Amino acid sequence: MRPRHQKPGSLFIAIVLASAMLFATGWGGKNPSRDESGATKKLENLPRPEGERAVVTIYEFRCGVPEVSAASATDMFTTALIKSGAFAVAERHRLNEGVMIEKQLSAQGLTTGNVAEKPLAGAGYIFEGIISEANPSESNTGVGGTYRGLGVESSSERAVIGLDVRVLDAATGLVLDSVNVRKDVAQSGYSVKGVGAFARSFLKKDMKGADISLARDRREGVDQALRACIEEAVYQLVTRYGK
Repeated sequence: MRPRHQKPGSLFIAIVLASAMLFATGWGGKNPSRDESGATKKLENLPRPEGERAVVTIYEFRCGVPEVSAASATDMFTTALIKSGAFAVAERHRLNEGVMIEKQLSAQGLTTGNVAEKPLAGAGYIFEGIISEANPSESNTGVGGTYRGLGVESSSERAVIGLDVRVLDAATGLVLDSVNVRKDVAQSGYSVKGVGAFARSFLKKDMKGADISLARDRREGVDQALRACIEEAVYQLVTRYGK
């Protein structure tokens, strides 16, 4: 018995559908595992100073934006300060969860060493972070159309997140400086309908078969945008107060 061959028209439609699905799922796109943002690269490329570094600390970010966690923002800022290599960062945010417990254990004679007798490192500068704005839909654009049964729509949205960092003199409490950073949060998407009908229109045959609709949305996470703001702010702080 001779094998049955797939009709050319059906094969053409299958190729079109498969290609559309690969396109929609982002086949062959960039690997998102590494942060390639400009702010991260600038921090990584900073020269590492030798000798003593300025001691700084941060307590907790203030934030009135529901999409952003103040505790997470504080952790991001601490990480960025350490990543810069320009400052010695004194732990204050979770002091009672780690350092003070260790000192209490030492004072009670439950651990070796004499950490209980040593004072904490004093910070010269205190950084205060305020997430000042987060506009989730500052502007929207969209476009759509149809051709031979194929419908295509695309859209984009522009949101903004802002960060203010104040620099305080730990000895006097005076505000010495401030850094302000704003970052666009990009969002885009598209949808495609009638792919099968579009393919059949070229064959000019009344062929029955499955159709397909595709959609894809891409949005830079708010946390990712906030991290970029924080790293840019830390970069500016390094240029002003780093060794």
